[in-house]
Amino acid sequence: MTKVLIVDDDPNINELVKIYFEADGFKTISCLDGDTALKIIDEQDPDFIILDLMLPGMSGFDVLRELRKDSDVPVIMLTARGDTLDQVVGLELGADDYVTKPFEPQELIARVKAILRRVNRENQNSNQNSQEKTKDDKIIVYPDFILDKNNYTLQIGDVSYSLPPKELELLYFLASNPNHVYNREQLLENIWGFDYFGESRTVDVHVKRLREKLDKHPHPAWDLVTVWSVGYKFEVYEQN
Repeated sequence: MTKVLIVDDDPNINELVKIYFEADGFKTISCLDGDTALKIIDEQDPDFIILDLMLPGMSGFDVLRELRKDSDVPVIMLTARGDTLDQVVGLELGADDYVTKPFEPQELIARVKAILRRVNRENQNSNQNSQEKTKDDKIIVYPDFILDKNNYTLQIGDVSYSLPPKELELLYFLASNPNHVYNREQLLENIWGFDYFGESRTVDVHVKRLREKLDKHPHPAWDLVTVWSVGYKFEVYEQN
């Protein structure tokens, strides 16, 4: 159940908003001032905050400023003013929306739901992208081939190898771009960096060391291939 904190120094508004939100299935908490609001936020971690601008003691701006130091909980600001500057300041401080008094409770609920839908959608996309990134950027899988950048291991069939960093990074780069040929200079630039002053033979040495491991096992689905007079590629073959 979504927990909404209502912060307004008018008890009548607090009660009215509470009635409507609870009738719509929300759980509500309410208070009359900014200091109490910050304590409630710290202790009860609400999912949404409806925050009046004009509060005794700390203003709504002050509360929002403190809140945004370590929280991104959605906030709608309530204001009795029609001053555009107040609305701009509130949005710049991190409010998600504002509603001008007097307002219809149904409109406020609709705005809260719209923001929650957006936040949930963004969180889902973020989680999905994070999972995909973790999978795509850290682990590469082919038949009988698992290259794990998290722990610098290569598993071929049932055998696991701990790879030195540059061997891992070289194989990872090639396997991440299957069937693409890279010359030695490109591999030096991508693996060792722009400021590397060593010889291109460094690539050949690392490829040789990788092959000593790879070629101990049959690997009909893929291969680390030398393209003569050009460079290297990680070739992936179509399986019938």
